[in-house]
Amino acid sequence: MKKIVIHKPGSYDQLRIEECPDPSPGDGDILIAVDAIGVNYADCVTRMGLYASAKHYVGYPITPGFEVAGHVIATGKNNDEFTVGDAVFAVTRFNGYATKLCVDRKQVFAIPENMSMAEAAAFPTVFLTAWFALFELVHPHAGDRVLVHSAAGGVGGALVQLGKIAGCHVTGVVGASHKVAAVASLGADDVIDKSTHSLWHEAEKISPHGFDVILDANGVATLRQSYAHLAPIGKLVVYGFHSMLPKQRGRPSWPGLAWNYLRTPRFNPFELTNRNRSVLGFNLSFLFERSDILSHAMTELLAWQENERIRAPEITAYPFEKVAAAQRDLESGQTVGKLVLET
Repeated sequence: MKKIVIHKPGSYDQLRIEECPDPSPGDGDILIAVDAIGVNYADCVTRMGLYASAKHYVGYPITPGFEVAGHVIATGKNNDEFTVGDAVFAVTRFNGYATKLCVDRKQVFAIPENMSMAEAAAFPTVFLTAWFALFELVHPHAGDRVLVHSAAGGVGGALVQLGKIAGCHVTGVVGASHKVAAVASLGADDVIDKSTHSLWHEAEKISPHGFDVILDANGVATLRQSYAHLAPIGKLVVYGFHSMLPKQRGRPSWPGLAWNYLRTPRFNPFELTNRNRSVLGFNLSFLFERSDILSHAMTELLAWQENERIRAPEITAYPFEKVAAAQRDLESGQTVGKLVLET
């Protein structure tokens, strides 16, 4: 088998394809021949050496990757759900950038008939992230006014769709004009193109009294104003810090990171209490022990997918060997939907 290994943090040259022995499934494991692999921004941050759970759980060398799709080629004991040849997708805490992969059966799911391999590989991470943010943390009400930053990305697009399922008025924010139509097609009630309009001026026109929910993975670029534009009892959900990281250079600027860290707002608990606002944060990669949440979330998501209430993100596919190009393009901020590697 082949896998992509990062021996030490750095730029795209650290993504090295290596030959390795095939894994063997243990009790409760499923061995998958991987056809497609989802590419996430967290993979890029892992390559840069800045992803906390990568250091906590694995260290370096490390193989990135949180989601794959393929076919079952072997199973361990205590498995009565899958057989050899089944088309499946899986979520995994790292190790996904590989042509074969063992995954605990609790993290493996049958691919719906109306979903391609590439779509299946692109589905779980973004929709689980969006589901957790909205339904485990926020608990939105019908009619809530929700603002989604980076709405044309994988998680952003999932948030738009799930926000509409919850009955919310959803405003998507994009950073380039070519992304507007994609977000509108997902059901957003309003789309703000901040490359041509003032983001917060437009946001105030759409929701003069603030937003009940704002979902922000940008970090320092928008966090302060996101908090300022919450309505009473509004909730700000933080799940990333993309604006602090490089675009296309491949490696962080340590002085720039330090400066952005110092500029990142700190939220005073007294002010939160007095202004009736909440700031919530999470990282899905620290939640793998909660298989109960994973199972419940995926049951709901697959039911919505089967009923065509949600759809997989728009896909751009790259050959496995072009992993550096895929990560470079993702970091550019110009992509729409989700990127996948095909083996």
